[in-house]
Amino acid sequence: MSGTSLDGVDVVIVNFNNDKPVVISTYFEAYCDELLTSIKNACRQSSINFEDLGQLDAKLGLFYAQCIQNSLHEAKLRPTDIIAIGSHGQTVQHSPNSNPPYTLQIGDANRIAEHTGIAVVADFRRRDVAAGGQGAPLVSAFHQAVFQNAMESLAVVNVGGISNVTFLAKQQKDRIIGFDCGPGNTLMDQWCQLHFDVPYDKAGELSKTGCVNTALLASLLSDEYFSKPYPKSTGPEYFNLSWLHAHLDKHPANKLDTLSSLCELTAICIRRSVQQLPSVDKVLICGGGANNLNLLSRLNELMDGPVSTTKSYGVSPDWLEAIAFAWLAKQTMEGKHSNIPSVTGAKKAVILGVVYPA
Repeated sequence: MSGTSLDGVDVVIVNFNNDKPVVISTYFEAYCDELLTSIKNACRQSSINFEDLGQLDAKLGLFYAQCIQNSLHEAKLRPTDIIAIGSHGQTVQHSPNSNPPYTLQIGDANRIAEHTGIAVVADFRRRDVAAGGQGAPLVSAFHQAVFQNAMESLAVVNVGGISNVTFLAKQQKDRIIGFDCGPGNTLMDQWCQLHFDVPYDKAGELSKTGCVNTALLASLLSDEYFSKPYPKSTGPEYFNLSWLHAHLDKHPANKLDTLSSLCELTAICIRRSVQQLPSVDKVLICGGGANNLNLLSRLNELMDGPVSTTKSYGVSPDWLEAIAFAWLAKQTMEGKHSNIPSVTGAKKAVILGVVYPA
């Protein structure tokens, strides 16, 4: 899994033989500076030439393959022990509302299969888009498989670069609801990289020292995305530093107060999204944002009910999304549908992803 936070690659090896996924090993590798610069240029600029895109696609495929090989080495496993690799790829553009809509994830799966000797499932999102959906969020089906129970209604909030929410009713016949709330970590991370020379706000310590600029926050929250009905999805091609600076031009704030305001923006977007759902008994947080203690503190103050991380339900918040794409690969290999039309807006349930044989 390599998400919109652009910090690196998460690799998990998962056994799905039991009712719940069993994580055998975890591995993380950060992008080197050269590769990270190329990814940022592809993701955060309006255009890219064919040479750069082709080179980046190939380099990412090789990098993912090396990460997988390193993970297997650490776990003392062989390629023949693995049924398949689920590779999300790096999203360079997500445009579900254009005509025609499209989404693009790169990281050549042919090279992953060739260099690892393992079957690869990749390109998960475009089939849902072809079926009329947003192509996101896709983790809702995994949330349903792992967390839904007859005792409580849950809101599972994944705070990655973009935050998304899944509503799981205790009445399992009720429809699943899911959508992107808005910015998660992406704006905070980019602001920290630009002004504080750190990749992210570790534990929320920086944002905790600033003050929320109410005029700036109100301006940010006035964006039309937040009032759009679901299903909906978005990405850092929309919520980026250019978007932020357009608001800062009207409502200037110092660096720390801007970061505090961005943390508050993420918290309020999540709260408003949960308020759009039917009655929720508990909110579960996962993703990198689960480590931002200032964000968790604000969510606990803003929410009507209890907020905890998915760790209390047996799934590490740091590795949940990578586990989810392993599960999506399993669904594909078994010929099972794994999108939820009520979440993505697709006309029907479809089998996601393309299989690249070993």
